[in-house]
Amino acid sequence: MTALVEVSGLCVDYGRGGARVRAVDGVDLTVGPGEILGLVGESGCGKSTLGRAIVGLEPAAEGRVTFAGAGVAPLGRRKRPDSLRKLQMVFQDPYSSLNPRRSVGALIADGVVLGGGTKQAAAQRVVELLDRVGLPADAAEKYPHEFSGGQRQRIAIARTLAADPAALVADEPISALDASAQAQVANLLGDLVRQTGLALVFISHDLSVVRQIADRVAVMYLGRIIEIGATERVWADPVHPYTQALISAIPRADGAGILPIDLPGDVPDPAAPPTGCRFHPRCPIAEDRCRVADPRPVFVDEREVACLVRAPAAAGLVR
Repeated sequence: MTALVEVSGLCVDYGRGGARVRAVDGVDLTVGPGEILGLVGESGCGKSTLGRAIVGLEPAAEGRVTFAGAGVAPLGRRKRPDSLRKLQMVFQDPYSSLNPRRSVGALIADGVVLGGGTKQAAAQRVVELLDRVGLPADAAEKYPHEFSGGQRQRIAIARTLAADPAALVADEPISALDASAQAQVANLLGDLVRQTGLALVFISHDLSVVRQIADRVAVMYLGRIIEIGATERVWADPVHPYTQALISAIPRADGAGILPIDLPGDVPDPAAPPTGCRFHPRCPIAEDRCRVADPRPVFVDEREVACLVRAPAAAGLVR
């Protein structure tokens, strides 16, 4: 499959008290048309920063992002190139991402008009997009505050689709919703990918939802991808100890009463990451070499893994 979105050696820095904090550190990944890549990890691991950098909302300190073969430049004051309008983002909070002073129809129509369409074409397109996301045509005359959280997220998705995107980054699009709305929005995004051939990066801390809709899953820890592969393969047989811990923490309705893997300590401060493998202070299988050598992901058992113990070939590809 040809990659539509390609991330190569991407690093993103933030300033904090005169120091630089590397929130994303050397990430490589690809997403093809009609594919859903799930991006998971604990809060603060860099998922949202990576998503924002992919669409150009955060500048890259190192590395690059390409969309359809063209480099993605950070957004500035100038108009974005038309070619990049097909790279869009759905934000986490539907309560703050929609302008409360404008009607739903006006919010969605912007994407059509800014793309060169007429107001008449925009009005027709608004009706089509509302229907596609499961909302009635009269929703166009209402305002965001008149809708539930799940409905607002559907409106946000319809607004994004007005730009006729080829690739979409969905940053925690279901985290602010109740359980029933979460399932509906996740299924909607999955259906859109199957119907339109979108490339979708689905960012979430809810692993059960990612398993439901994603073709591949990438696991992040402290700014780095530590395991990436086909979703069912990773779920059935996780290799990295951190991936094992995440999956074991998902409640299972099987009556077995198996407790999740207990990881000691907390996620380290990204401003002062541990030497060697970043996971070694919490890793149950860490060896002395893990405190010194910083592994790169290597192929093992049909996925990429960055672990010196479970993927010994990584010892020859230290950072």
